[in-house]
Amino acid sequence: MTVSDGCALPQPRKPSAAEILDTPLPRLLAKTNVELHDSSITDRTFFGAVVERKSGQLLLAMPAGRSEREHDTMARYLLAKAFDVHLPDLPPPFSTVWV
Repeated sequence: MTVSDGCALPQPRKPSAAEILDTPLPRLLAKTNVELHDSSITDRTFFGAVVERKSGQLLLAMPAGRSEREHDTMARYLLAKAFDVHLPDLPPPFSTVWV
């Protein structure tokens, strides 16, 4: 069945800033219907990406092999940006690009 056949995925619900910061990451991903994948990008300046699929589901691609703290922090920051949840910007050299 395709999305056009009426089998659409649930649309992500915009979380609050408190949910972004306080909800355990696996639960946050489930609540927002975001799918997490390891990225094959090994460049040390790549911290992750959010991609919207044709179905509307968000895919969070994170580089493998990073510390748990870095992975968690960057995942939450990217989710906040993707859902337009206001959090302070990260300091340089971090930057986000939306295409």
